[in-house]
Amino acid sequence: MGDLFDFWFEYASVIPRKHFATVAKLQEVRARGIPITFVGGNHDRWGGSFFRQDLGIDFFGGEADLDLGGRRAFVAHGDGLTEQHWTGALMHRFTRHPATIAVFRVLHPTVGFWIADLFSRHLADSTKDRAVLDRAATAQRKWAADLLARRPDLSLVIMAHTHRPVVETLPDGRAYLNPGAFLDSGRYAVIEGPRIELKTFV
Repeated sequence: MGDLFDFWFEYASVIPRKHFATVAKLQEVRARGIPITFVGGNHDRWGGSFFRQDLGIDFFGGEADLDLGGRRAFVAHGDGLTEQHWTGALMHRFTRHPATIAVFRVLHPTVGFWIADLFSRHLADSTKDRAVLDRAATAQRKWAADLLARRPDLSLVIMAHTHRPVVETLPDGRAYLNPGAFLDSGRYAVIEGPRIELKTFV
């Protein structure tokens, strides 16, 4: 669901040192034969062949249609879809633009990650204003409902970004899920056919 890393940008021959432990754990999980699907968020959408070829992870830099627990699901981190301030929408477009990515790729990795550290807080919606957060969560639920109305082939929409855990099920059984943030009390979700459960890791 994205934002597994504070910042990830894939260079041809460099692995970010600060994320080595996380990468090692991912490799350990894959070595046990457990499949991993990773949909990037506003901090780590710039992955690529390292995830796919070296780690064997199904990586998607943006949105993805996936089969999950017997359901056809649209999965996206959610940034850029329901931003509540123009600066968020602008940052989203800027960081996803091919020209921005191309320029960043020619920088020395040390310089690149130094710049990323400076702008890290701008990659996220760091507001503590409850009213703004409530509007963002409401807008995300509406966006998901509208997508389900347009896409009868989908039975589930999964988004994150707002970190507001919720399961909303329509009368026909289709649903919107936000599992919340794992770093917030270990929140996650389990999908098994018609059953969707919000859980906390203990």
